[in-house]
Amino acid sequence: MGPERPNSENSELTRLCRDCGLALNGPAACPSCGGRRHITHPELGGLSIAHVDCDAFFCSVEKRDNPALKHKPVVVGGGQRGVVAAACYKARLYGIHSAMPMFKAYKACPGLVVIRGDHSKYSREGRRIKNIMRDLTPLVESLSIDEAFLDLTGTERLHGRSPAQSLIALQNRVLEEVGVTVSIGLSYNKFLAKTASDLDKPYGFALLGRADALDFLAAKPVEFIYGIGPSFARKLNKQGIMTINDVRKRSDREMAQQFGDLGLHLARLARAEDNRRVTPQSERKSISAETTFDQDIADVQLLKDRLWQVCVKASDHAKRLDMAGRVVTLKLKTKQFETLTRRRTLMEPAQLADRLFRSLEPLLEAEANGRKFRLIGAGFSSLSAHSYDGGGDLLDPKAAKRGQAERASDEVRAKFGHSAVVTGRELRRYHVKKEKKELE
Repeated sequence: MGPERPNSENSELTRLCRDCGLALNGPAACPSCGGRRHITHPELGGLSIAHVDCDAFFCSVEKRDNPALKHKPVVVGGGQRGVVAAACYKARLYGIHSAMPMFKAYKACPGLVVIRGDHSKYSREGRRIKNIMRDLTPLVESLSIDEAFLDLTGTERLHGRSPAQSLIALQNRVLEEVGVTVSIGLSYNKFLAKTASDLDKPYGFALLGRADALDFLAAKPVEFIYGIGPSFARKLNKQGIMTINDVRKRSDREMAQQFGDLGLHLARLARAEDNRRVTPQSERKSISAETTFDQDIADVQLLKDRLWQVCVKASDHAKRLDMAGRVVTLKLKTKQFETLTRRRTLMEPAQLADRLFRSLEPLLEAEANGRKFRLIGAGFSSLSAHSYDGGGDLLDPKAAKRGQAERASDEVRAKFGHSAVVTGRELRRYHVKKEKKELE
């Protein structure tokens, strides 16, 4: 037996059991599961746009796979010179957050557990959760590996329950089948659903309705609105716009004239207006990979070796997605943390690591003028659904043969493992690391 079916007038549904989703008439314990946690809201039955966000997803997956980590502060991230990719809630109590340099995270929490992470595992688990979402509605707009918007409008007849009840069932199913928790924001548009999902973490369920959204937002600072960064917030503050209510005091024309399209967008969100639809086909804009070095590197040859490494990773990802890119990008970060981005547009979309590397190699040579770098990255953008770089190149007659060799090595690696085929650059890097270790 599932939760009690609400009648066709969903607007009459105002209270649910937080644990099983049963419709309740009063504050007493749930007669079905005995739960005493309730969700109460006057618009509970009439809201259908949701934002679902996994709680500290990477860390939650790692804690699921290793129960000994359950009560420990855990981050997924790089080495001493890398950055935090994800932090569990216990680690956040020490002030640790995503994108924080690892040396600062170690300093903030001496007992910190650091895990390198397994992106393929996180992607696999993320897909499982998205499939559970799609069992509720085809209108699932993926925002990242661990979050999405859902439009459950009109699903009452399909599932025999309100959107809120379906979302409680979703939370329970993800916890049971995947072993991680998700937090949910439910409202009548995407902006408010996203806002609500951050109000009750972890494993939360929060709602914002038409009657309470404006009052809820009024006193919040302008940077409370998702997408308003520190720089734009300072610009607003200089003009006396400190809170969302301050935005409402100005007309759309004033906001647009003073701050452009972003000002007009902000004016509408300040009134809780958001007409964007939940669109299931969210277009991927780029495919990339990067690595942070253990020590700053100035040597051009070593930088090229590392460039090849990230080109292979980006290419492998593009091949898995069966996508190619017409624009290739080189990313470098200096020892002073200055980020350099250099791009090149190709004649045809590319997917191969060899093509990516050879396109970016001259860009790297132009930048590697003795400066020391701490990070290098490579990637594709302006993506298309198919790869066209298996043919030749009039300026590089050997390109076709190298492409065929790369495709053949991909088949061998897929069958026997990544280490089954090793390039000269990878072998040289192995010997350098071995020699360094022997010297130590």
